[in-house]
Amino acid sequence: MRIGELAEAVGVTTRAVRHYHQLGLLPEPERLANGYRDYTLRHAVVLARIRRLTELGLGLAEIRDVLAEDAGKDLVEVLTELDQDLARQEVAIRERRARLRVLLDAGRLPAEGPVSPELSALFARTADRFSDSPMAARDREVLALIETAASPAERERLLAAVEAIMESPEAVARANEAYALLDALADADPDDPRVETAARRLADCTPRELLPDGAAVDHEHTFMRALYADFAPAQAEAVRRTLRILMEES
Repeated sequence: MRIGELAEAVGVTTRAVRHYHQLGLLPEPERLANGYRDYTLRHAVVLARIRRLTELGLGLAEIRDVLAEDAGKDLVEVLTELDQDLARQEVAIRERRARLRVLLDAGRLPAEGPVSPELSALFARTADRFSDSPMAARDREVLALIETAASPAERERLLAAVEAIMESPEAVARANEAYALLDALADADPDDPRVETAARRLADCTPRELLPDGAAVDHEHTFMRALYADFAPAQAEAVRRTLRILMEES
């Protein structure tokens, strides 16, 4: 058989056949006097087995182990490992679908979404408690960013800290006041006297649980520089002073 006839008989492409030759999965056939490969039934049998194994989900390296005579793993062992891997994938898919269902059942997703169901619910509850402030919207974006990169323990601490603010009308009022002061600095200079007032108000309403344990804030860190650059100059100075106040107090 020619390579095209072999590929057609097994239901694969000639490109796949050549790839299997390169990987050593399918032995090279003898060549005729005219230089063409001459495939036998044995090649078709091996190629058909390769196809069946790939359709089961085995990788080509695993198939090489199965086909090799001196393989350290037999087919049962490889298929058992594949079955276990698929079981893990099924669990992960179920968990992802459960998270998606919570988000979809919530109805309107936050502008910062998708976020975790817990943070999504939190944002929904804050909608009627905090002012429609550009700085409040920026705050939610930063919270979503922090939650994405946080460990499970840090995420739990973050959500608990924000929940504590929401449960206190006084804390909500202080946060709204801080947001208003920061919004008013959008077109101000960094040395505007209102910057210090805004920093003090923001420090007053920032949960201490959000501060890093035993670590000073490096204002020259790449992330911090990117954070400050995302604010207007006076707002960035207020946030910078807020962090200094919090670090001094801690």
